[in-house]
Amino acid sequence: TKALQATGWEVRGSGCLSGCRSGASLAVRSMGKMAYLFGPLDDEDILPAFAALYDAAPDGVITDARPLGRLRFKVLGRIPAP
Repeated sequence: TKALQATGWEVRGSGCLSGCRSGASLAVRSMGKMAYLFGPLDDEDILPAFAALYDAAPDGVITDARPLGRLRFKVLGRIPAP
């Protein structure tokens, strides 16, 4: 969470994201943007890079996830904006 707090994002803990089999999970959502669920996460994941790409994408859709390294393979789900 420290890596994301450095981005200026609001970070909140949650008791359960139903990702128990995946270990530590992270859900990201913003009004009018695609929502993401990641897991399992570890200290080497490039969360600030994801935050920058997400902030820059008007609809939250990240078209080139290569800068995210291994994190790009840890997407458990994407939910389109309503």
